[in-house]
Amino acid sequence: MPPPPPPLRFDVLTLFPGLFEGFLSESILKRAIRRGLIGVNLWDIRRWALDKHRSVDDTPFGGGPGMLMMAPPVVSAVEAVQASFGDRPGRLIAMTPAGRRLDQAFVEELAREPRIVLLCGRYEGFDQRIFDILRPEPLSIGDYVLSGGEVPAMAVIDAVMRLVPGVLGDDQSAIDESFGPDGGLEYPQYTRPRSYRGLDVPEVLLSGDHAAIARWRRQHRRTAGPSR
Repeated sequence: MPPPPPPLRFDVLTLFPGLFEGFLSESILKRAIRRGLIGVNLWDIRRWALDKHRSVDDTPFGGGPGMLMMAPPVVSAVEAVQASFGDRPGRLIAMTPAGRRLDQAFVEELAREPRIVLLCGRYEGFDQRIFDILRPEPLSIGDYVLSGGEVPAMAVIDAVMRLVPGVLGDDQSAIDESFGPDGGLEYPQYTRPRSYRGLDVPEVLLSGDHAAIARWRRQHRRTAGPSR
């Protein structure tokens, strides 16, 4: 009897699946996959190329620099992957600088999905007909240029999987960390030694008074710095 599907499954469509090898084989994500809490499936878009050279990009009509990802292989790849999971095609997200900005509120929204399909761009971007046909949600992780959508896809997977029950050793960690429900970033934290180069751990954290510690932490939550 096959094991039950994981509570959350990611399908990543990319031209460079090898970029994910280290990411998937270390730390929290590795343990979550091994325990069946998360599933991550990698799909090489070149499998759906139409010619013997496995071409997936071409020059833009009208001229301009760089290459664009071609519609036929990308559309075929996404449709095949969406159809591979029965009646749950998944929430399709295209990693592109033109998308909405990823934030914790959207991460929490995605964590409630059973399946997320991440489409990674490369080169100068996508042929517009990919968006016209597939209607993905465009998503960005910031206003800067990266070589492709693979690193942003990793950021989405890492942020979302932390909210899946059982992934973290203590589920309270996902509630109490940065961007938690009471706002602000994480408070200053300390571990041994108690004194280092003339800097001491605040006495309240050594007091054992949990109410006082909680007040101190609320008071010392950092706020996000201004955008540059």
